[in-house]
Amino acid sequence: MYQKYSNVERVKPSGLELKDHLVGVNRVTKVTKGGRAFGFSAIVVVGDGNGVVGHGLGKSKDVASAIAKAIEDAKKNLIRIPILKQTLPHEQKGKFGGAKVFLKPASHGTGVIAGGAVRAVLESVGVHDVLSKSQGSSNAHNVVKATFDALLQLRSASMIAKERGISLEKVFNG
Repeated sequence: MYQKYSNVERVKPSGLELKDHLVGVNRVTKVTKGGRAFGFSAIVVVGDGNGVVGHGLGKSKDVASAIAKAIEDAKKNLIRIPILKQTLPHEQKGKFGGAKVFLKPASHGTGVIAGGAVRAVLESVGVHDVLSKSQGSSNAHNVVKATFDALLQLRSASMIAKERGISLEKVFNG
């Protein structure tokens, strides 16, 4: 799922205290010769509030089992995101399908200025101060994936130093 990102650190769910956020539940219909068959699709974001987050999709005939399946799927897709003083290290844009998300670090005390699906992802990651703008599609699935696209592109100063093969001081002092 995260093949195009070089700096992704996958995380195992064991030993983590994960909290889940239900982003959305959709009722889906399959038309058969015997009538309509109803089912549910749920998208969930799980995170430990300390830089580890994942999202998952679950489908079932009833809501509770769709949510349970989504949580299990999310636990299989956990990744670590760099966080700097309860905000993001730098501005970043993410895109998936028709959804675009812009994330900008904010000063301490600003809070999470984000709506719906973006807020669920950022709160699960453990970001407390951030500004965001969501444009284009408001489809919850695409907005969550666009937010993940932006988060996966984030790099901390230590990551940049490691990639360049120089010391951390040299990154800041040029």
